[in-house]
Amino acid sequence: MKTISKSVLCCLAAIAALCSCEKFFDRQPEDKFDADRFFASKTDLQYYTNGLIDVALPSFDAVALGDDMYTDFCGTKDSESFLWPERYTAATASGWAYSNWGFLRQVAYMLDNMGNARENVSVEYYNHYEGVARFFRALSTFNKVKKFGDVYWIDHVVSPADSAILYGPRQDREYVMHMVKEDLVFACENCLESGEGIRTPGCVYVNKYTAEALASRVFLFEGTYRKYHSVNPSTGKPWNGQYESAEDLLRLALKYSGNLVNDSPFTLHGNYRELFTSTTLPSDEVIWGRTCNEELGVAHKVTYKYCSTTSSKLYGPTKDYVMMFLGSDGKPLPSGEISVTKEFSARDKRLTACVLGPGQKMKNAKGETVDFAPDFTWTTTGYIWIKWVIPEYSPMNEGGTDKSLNSVPVFRLGEAMLNYAEAAEELGMLTQDIWDKTIGELRKVHGGISSAPFPSSASYQKDQWLRDYYTVDVKHPVALSDAALEIRRERATELMFEEGHRYDDLMRWNMGDILERRYNHQGWRGIYISPEEAKSGFDFNGKHFSVSTSKTSNETNYKITTAADKNFTLSGGSYGYLIYNYKLQWDEKMYLYPIPVTAANVNPQLGQNEGWQWI
Repeated sequence: MKTISKSVLCCLAAIAALCSCEKFFDRQPEDKFDADRFFASKTDLQYYTNGLIDVALPSFDAVALGDDMYTDFCGTKDSESFLWPERYTAATASGWAYSNWGFLRQVAYMLDNMGNARENVSVEYYNHYEGVARFFRALSTFNKVKKFGDVYWIDHVVSPADSAILYGPRQDREYVMHMVKEDLVFACENCLESGEGIRTPGCVYVNKYTAEALASRVFLFEGTYRKYHSVNPSTGKPWNGQYESAEDLLRLALKYSGNLVNDSPFTLHGNYRELFTSTTLPSDEVIWGRTCNEELGVAHKVTYKYCSTTSSKLYGPTKDYVMMFLGSDGKPLPSGEISVTKEFSARDKRLTACVLGPGQKMKNAKGETVDFAPDFTWTTTGYIWIKWVIPEYSPMNEGGTDKSLNSVPVFRLGEAMLNYAEAAEELGMLTQDIWDKTIGELRKVHGGISSAPFPSSASYQKDQWLRDYYTVDVKHPVALSDAALEIRRERATELMFEEGHRYDDLMRWNMGDILERRYNHQGWRGIYISPEEAKSGFDFNGKHFSVSTSKTSNETNYKITTAADKNFTLSGGSYGYLIYNYKLQWDEKMYLYPIPVTAANVNPQLGQNEGWQWI
């Protein structure tokens, strides 16, 4: 990153923090630099967009923790207030302050002024940097649509004369997403594939492939959202159909994800776990990411947050998540009633890359290789997340640190493969060839699975548990093919705890109610404890664990009690699944967040999302 661009953007951000809403939109940044002179060369365009990269890239926590901690696949000792019964309201909501729109203003400022460089920059490079700016605008706007539905489309620096934006109603989601589509198509068609400051091993710059990765994600999300939601949740009324249809968007998702799968330099990285624990991003698979650098002091605390009893939410993988992983022979698990000491054997290799299993090792503070033994005070389910965890940095390692240096991928080929397969299946165009290039390749390279038969083949083994999970006791039941179910399985095993993919998938599939009905509406289902283990305990990575239902017992890390609320119980009374009892709510209005009261106080014409009240 160039110092000049960071300084410019930091100055703009500092001013924004001091201004009122109207003053924020109205102010002119020319007191910091002369736009006529600054946007005059290719270097100027590169410097400015470099500064935007640093703002646009999600934080380490947003990628490695994110909204997936609040899903069916992760238990936590407490949830966010949005999912607490009767706790989240428009009065407590946030996300619509002028600071939340500041980045879009920075992008608009570039697009308004970059014409000054037209005569000094080749058409090729000028279009590339316009594409980069439009990529950022599409990314930021899409994130707002996901949260609020109907929003504003900002395509210029807003002035006091723009009363329609400052004091008018929000614009229709379909129009806004049509404009996002225009931006992404332009970026995909005009951003360059390579060159100085365009594509490097650091995976930080925006280029053609980055644009296609975002397009793949956005069009799949919005296409399936419109397919599985019969109404616009902002209004409660049917989609108006004035712009792209769900099928149109899915065809765009198919096109751009297909480009990445069929015609890009990216391949799957052979070691799945290295994608999430390496200081240097594996550039064979990673398209865009945020990089750590110890010399520059760029680090994070993700390992500590996963492993700390005091500062962590006690994140725990659920039994439902573990059951998503196939055996190494490509067959589903016959039952969940299997001990944590046995269920990791002969499974998809991604399971032990994400969840601590028997036999896994670590380096202690003395440099000795020892068992990576679980500490069940870290978890609500008895399972331990390790996808982003570097054991040497964990609090259990004497002399360890709360600093982590693993870089985080934001876009990678694995996601594009899944988007390609799903878009093809939704369009009725999934073939053996597409399956082999996507699901089959992921299972072979990342999962080490010996067989990945196409769902319509004679060797395919159906999984009734998987079908029941997505079709029984759901509020909006739909007919799902075996291929659709397997794609949903693969998204879980491949993408869980990466920038909130699981949460977004539940939202677009219209399956938010699964959050409330976790394990018979009780809470999160964890490890299975057999009658024998309940009586005699069990050994795991060099430690013996005993089980007790006494709240005062010091014999166990599980702290299993007979209390029904926010405490551990066993599904069979004295044995069975470990249940962390925790009530969550779900309502149709929760597919979107409410417009905050603070925003409506400034602009009463914003309107509220369907189902939410102002008080």
